[in-house]
Amino acid sequence: MPASPGAVERAVALLRGLGAADIAHPGGTLLAHLRRVQRQLAAWDARPALQLAGLCHAFYGTDGFPEALLPLDRRGELAAAVGAEAESLVYLYASCDRGATYPTLADADGPFHDRFTGLSHVPEPQGRRDFAELSAANETDLARLDPAFRDQWGSELLGLFTRVRPLLSQPAWSDCQEVFAG
Repeated sequence: MPASPGAVERAVALLRGLGAADIAHPGGTLLAHLRRVQRQLAAWDARPALQLAGLCHAFYGTDGFPEALLPLDRRGELAAAVGAEAESLVYLYASCDRGATYPTLADADGPFHDRFTGLSHVPEPQGRRDFAELSAANETDLARLDPAFRDQWGSELLGLFTRVRPLLSQPAWSDCQEVFAG
């Protein structure tokens, strides 16, 4: 099921208003990347909230892309545009301290380290699956468009996605294999 067209339109308008169409990113602009991630998740039949999170995953910056479009004290603006569930997934993705979280991401009780608060928690299984799926969509988009990125990070990312394979949908896993093991 596709994400709500109204929510997508609201998110894109907010992204444009915050300058995402003017921020350089592999493959063009940040907005172009975010739209590709959303479309990839839709192609993998991700649920609507996850598709919207894919479109908005860089709103608060990430561990790999520090430029934030909104400060955390304005989370309500994104929630108003895409809904509380999608915004919560955006926060989960943006807050991830990758170096501390990735090693145990596949473990049901593996701690998720929040780089904003310094605290750790154990996400629910759905949140862990959503995080892994969004990560796969993001990283495969970057690797498809940027051979230097793929050369530098492909082996490490294939290792990550192989470890978290139980969390990924079959289409996401197939794309990870194609892009990173190619």
